[in-house]
Amino acid sequence: MTTERTPERSPEPLSLDAVLASFTQRWSPRIVTTVNDYDVRVAHVEGEHVWHVHDHTDEFFLVLDGELHIALREPAGERTVVLTRGSLFTVPRGTEHKPYAPVPSDILVFEPSGTLSVGDRHDEVPSHVDATTGHALP
Repeated sequence: MTTERTPERSPEPLSLDAVLASFTQRWSPRIVTTVNDYDVRVAHVEGEHVWHVHDHTDEFFLVLDGELHIALREPAGERTVVLTRGSLFTVPRGTEHKPYAPVPSDILVFEPSGTLSVGDRHDEVPSHVDATTGHALP
């Protein structure tokens, strides 16, 4: 597991295109800024993540480019939400979920600082998924 803290907020505007161009790793979020006690993270994603649960926080997803599917295990059963470019969705705290990107995609995630990308409980983490609280920008 990798844990990093975000640097001080940039006094200048940031270009998400430039930030996304600064790294290539998949499922390895970068912290672009903080808002109060929350991190704003961006990530390149492709393929499957891991089934996981955030016991104490919701998880907000915004698709910047591509497509993201989020499988959910809810009391009424399993379902999958499909997010295309510009779509957003919040996974409620305590809901087991598994993101999947059928094509290379870019996402923005908003959650409390220090939240682990694989949640509080999770299946075995595959080697292509970075279990982290977010990486500082290069």
